[in-house]
Formats: sequence, structure tokens, C-alpha cells
Amino acid sequence: MKITVIGCGRWGSFIAWYLDSINHEVTLYGRDNSSHMQRFLRERKNDLLSLPETIRLSTDINCITKTETVVISINAQGLQRLMNEIKTLDITNKIFVLCMKGIEITTGRRLSQIANDNLDFSNDVAVWLGPGHVQEFQDGIPNCMVIDSNKEEVKKLLVEQFSSELIRFYYGQDLVGNEIGGAAKNVIGIAAGMLDGLKLSTLKGALMSRGTREVSRLIRAMGGNELSAYGLCHLGDYEATVFSKFSHNRQFGEAFVLGESYSELAEGYHTVKAMLNLGKNYGVDMPICNAVYEILYKNKCAEDVLKNLFTRSIKNEF
Repeated sequence: MKITVIGCGRWGSFIAWYLDSINHEVTLYGRDNSSHMQRFLRERKNDLLSLPETIRLSTDINCITKTETVVISINAQGLQRLMNEIKTLDITNKIFVLCMKGIEITTGRRLSQIANDNLDFSNDVAVWLGPGHVQEFQDGIPNCMVIDSNKEEVKKLLVEQFSSELIRFYYGQDLVGNEIGGAAKNVIGIAAGMLDGLKLSTLKGALMSRGTREVSRLIRAMGGNELSAYGLCHLGDYEATVFSKFSHNRQFGEAFVLGESYSELAEGYHTVKAMLNLGKNYGVDMPICNAVYEILYKNKCAEDVLKNLFTRSIKNEF
């Protein structure tokens, strides 16, 4: 399969490396002004991996016209801007695979909705979600992930073409639930980091339980299957997000409550706004998301916000 990967950050570059390793013909695209791409052009490596010579590097967006499948791994809030570029090209009969987790703040659109809004009906859209860190994959540690799409034949093709001994893919059964669950787990990751920073890590078990329940209620209200919150897109990604030293969202949450700077992208920072908007629109109470929002955006004391969570009215667990 001929594949172009858009996005040369840590995850996009890993995807290019991975797909090349299972014998696909891969091009990695990055903007000419990207420091990540400039380093790849000079050295063919970053701090996590080296790209083999079999991977073609390009700074010309037109390269996607020559491939069958386009895999996108960029900042979720920048997807519409990218699609504005893509829709000026002659793009037909391709599969677009979204490998990011987020919800557009301004519109509340899921990422597959953004892609479909900008592509004609000859193109198909899928999402690739689930746990895993580049550092662990590079050490040969396997994991399980999920691919979902509105078209069964697209899911089947991608799972067959992308599966290996390193990544076992499952067929997704709920595009709404998988996308919301995948985006929301980054917010839970920030909350977990805040607990670490406050030396309250023992509460992460409760966070995982109640966080999954909170997200499942939103998924159900949006017409998805609430069980998706307990699948690979969300609960299945918690170890990699809530506990891992490699998780950007967890690291960001810990740094934030400690008053330390953190420069890496933490998608949950943006996603929490969108989650609260969705909760309001669909009439779903989102106490954990609201707590994270108040700490990040309203400068409320993390310990006070946590105390308020504990003093909420007592209710049945389910």
C-alpha cells in the first residue's frame, strides 16, 4: 500500500517508521518550516527513532495525490486548517486515517466530522486510536489498538494491512464513542498528573473509575455506545495516559499544579473546553472535566477544587 503520513512529530514519525517496517511504501510529509522535518531532512532521526532510507521525505503537500492512503497525525485543533489545504488538491478515492485525539473547540466537531466535511464522497475516513508510546514500541513492547470507520470494508482493509506482532488491531464498532473516548482520556490524563503533583496518586483508581463513568454518560447522550468508554479508545489507554512517565498529558498536569513550565503538546488542555461544551449541549454533568477546567483556565486552587469534588452530594455508584 502506498501511504503518506502527514505530521512529523513523535507520533507521526513513529507511524511512518512502523508502516515502513511492515512493508508499505511510505512518504513522510512535514511543512518546510517545521523544525522536526528540517532535522529529518538533515539527519533522518529525532530523539526517539531513526527513519530508514526506504521512507521518502517531502515538504510538498501534493505528495498525497500519489498515494492510496493518507494518515494524519497533527495537532487536533489544526485539522481544519490542514483540510483547507487538502481540498484545493485533486483528491479522490483515498482513505484518510486520523491518528489524533481531540474535539474542535469552536464547533464541537469530532475529527472524522471535520475530515468528512471537507472531502468528497469518493474518499473514506477512519480513525486509529488506543494506547502506546513511541519509546515502548521502539523497545519492541507490543500493544493493542483500534481502527474504526463508518464503512466496514474500510475497517477490514486497514486492520488487515496495518496489523503486526507489534500492534494488534481490533475493529471499532462505534465511531462516536471511540472518538469521544479517545479525546476525553487526555483530560483524565491531566487530572491524573495533578493528583501526582499533589502527592495524591492513590486517588487515581477512583479517577479512572469515575472518569470512565463520566465519559460513558456523554457518549450515550451523543448517540454512541456507552461501553466504548470501557474499550481501547479510553479505559484501555489509561495505563499509557494516567500512569506512564511518557504521557504528555499526565506530565503537563503534574507540572501545572507544581507551577513548573511544560512545553510539549498536551491535547487535553484544549479538549477539556470542548468536553464541557458538549456536556452542556447534551445535558450531561461532567464534574471531573469541570474540575480540570477550573484549575487550568480559572486559576482555582487544585486542592480546593479537589475538596469540592469530595463534598459533592452522595449518590449511588451506578
